[in-house]
Amino acid sequence: MTGRVTGRVRGAAVAVVLAATVGACGTVSERRDDVREATRAFQQHLADGAYDRVCAALAPGTVEELEHSAGSPCAEALGEEAPPRGGALRGVDVYGNQARAVLATDTLFLSRFDSGWKIVAAGCTERPGQPYRCRIKGG
Repeated sequence: MTGRVTGRVRGAAVAVVLAATVGACGTVSERRDDVREATRAFQQHLADGAYDRVCAALAPGTVEELEHSAGSPCAEALGEEAPPRGGALRGVDVYGNQARAVLATDTLFLSRFDSGWKIVAAGCTERPGQPYRCRIKGG
């Protein structure tokens, strides 16, 4: 009987952990809303010329690649050549912890981090039959 009780306790513990893990990610609708908000904030920071905030919205690897390529800190590099604003949001696709936000003249790719959704690539244009070409991207 002790073995059955221990097995049930373990099973219940696993179920609680799984529920907490799934719940922490949110529903697809919640994740879409979060991606929309991250996209809106990124676009607003670009419009305001708030490049320090733009850099904070970028994924760490993207900041690292931008600084390495430009040979200057992120905000300075963006001040020299910031991507244009993408216009109206046309759609959001979310796949687990990855997302794509399609704007009128840009496509952003995002990943979910502990601190929230971050821009992994921006200034992206679609190329039929080939990967997107992105002005800003992680390494």
